[in-house]
Amino acid sequence: MSTGSTSSSRVRYWIGALLVFLAAFCFALKGVLIKLAYQYAVDSISLLTLRMVFALPFYIVIAIRLSHQLPPAQLSLQKWLKLAMLGITGYYIASFFNFLGLVYITASLERILLFVYPTFVLLLGTVVFGRRISRLQGVALLLTYAGILLAFVPNIQAGQHKDVFLGAVWVILSGLVYAVYLVGSDTMIAKVGSQRYTCYAMIAATAVTVVHCAVANGLDLFRFPAPVYGLALLMAIVVTVIPTFFMAEGIKRIGSGNTSIVASIGPIFTIGLATTFLNETISLFQFLGTFLVLLGVFLIGWKGRK
Repeated sequence: MSTGSTSSSRVRYWIGALLVFLAAFCFALKGVLIKLAYQYAVDSISLLTLRMVFALPFYIVIAIRLSHQLPPAQLSLQKWLKLAMLGITGYYIASFFNFLGLVYITASLERILLFVYPTFVLLLGTVVFGRRISRLQGVALLLTYAGILLAFVPNIQAGQHKDVFLGAVWVILSGLVYAVYLVGSDTMIAKVGSQRYTCYAMIAATAVTVVHCAVANGLDLFRFPAPVYGLALLMAIVVTVIPTFFMAEGIKRIGSGNTSIVASIGPIFTIGLATTFLNETISLFQFLGTFLVLLGVFLIGWKGRK
């Protein structure tokens, strides 16, 4: 390999790593923005609907642009239904569970609990595809769950949050559902491409979210204070549109294993942001638990890279 091509590969790698890093920062803002919006007594499904509806035009425009640049997606009706169901799973069900969980727990604890999803991906790979868990991956699982327990227990002892167990269950379920989405997405991404797949999945998820909101409150979305709409717009652009495409491009450039390693910085960002903007108190146990979770995720990602 020539020096020029080696240098080009290195630049490509670092650009990919930077995109994943920026996506992780954007995703880390989500819990903080949701908690800020909840100060105005907006319900979970209305806030999620506002986020999705504000993001929808971007995905439609990008999908149309891609349709002019790429050959038509050759999918059967069954494949289109599978794609829609995966989108609904990953971007509606997982997101709604996450929004529900943040009603009860802090943004920093939510991000730590949500980072259980790489372990679910690993376990689902074992169950669905019969992949063996290596000794290193077993150690990573133990570290991750020990870290989550360490970060979670002080929140119960402090008694700061009502129904904290319920909030934790919703967030962990969100991680599990998102893991199902990731495991099921591999073959579909290979068929239609990551960016086009993301657009189609988000469009399907938005449609179901709007239906849910219509059933729950008749799409009564014009009764909230102005800051709610500003926060929802920020969530749509900064927490949804930008990071989804940054992450997709980052995965293409550096691979999913390296992506999981770089993205594991997310909980650190959230802890810093939650402390700054929400005045959340971070205990020593939560710091130690975060360290163990990130170490476990790092080992899982490193094993995937190898």
